[in-house]
Amino acid sequence: MTTISAQVFASVNSAAGIQLSGGAVGSTAIALVATVGGVTGTLLAPILAQHSSAKTQKAEFERQQHATQAQWEREQQHAELAARRACYITTNAAYRRYRIELMNYLWHVRRGEVSQAAGEALEAARSAHHAAFAEAQMFASAVVLGQLDDVAKALSEGYRRTKCLEEGNPDPDDSFEVIAEYLEWIWNCWREMRTVMRTDLGVNDPTASQPRTAPL
Repeated sequence: MTTISAQVFASVNSAAGIQLSGGAVGSTAIALVATVGGVTGTLLAPILAQHSSAKTQKAEFERQQHATQAQWEREQQHAELAARRACYITTNAAYRRYRIELMNYLWHVRRGEVSQAAGEALEAARSAHHAAFAEAQMFASAVVLGQLDDVAKALSEGYRRTKCLEEGNPDPDDSFEVIAEYLEWIWNCWREMRTVMRTDLGVNDPTASQPRTAPL
């Protein structure tokens, strides 16, 4: 660019010199300036074209970068959603199984038919529930985690009261009927928990959750 400018400047000075020394008519100077302008345009055209091409390439590169970043973010979101869905499925099944085994065990206690197999089934369900809850703590959203924590506490309380009844040392006013009602209430809590999970996964559920009130 500096060389071209110098050339243009020299040409203009030369034209001006011819005009002053020879006393030529102004039309000669105009013709020379026009010629210089044409030469300048010819010299600058490749540089301007190269600059325009560089800008176009830069814009295309940035566009591709943005598209790649957006694609990566979409893939990450899909992967996170898939992991959360798998976690919720496992957790939902574990909570449901634990409550069912508690109810089964309570019936065994009432009939005085608690066997080793019944005890093992309850403990296996309890362990699976603990493992699922631990995993959910790494994936669940805050609102789902709050539901899981509430139901986990309720299940733990149901387990304690059932065991106390089995040992002949129930809580005051506790009985088979009272504990069975409590476990039924946990079932309703589980259904509400499931609804919150589905909502967190983007599944629309028009069914409104019923308010939870723990039985006495």
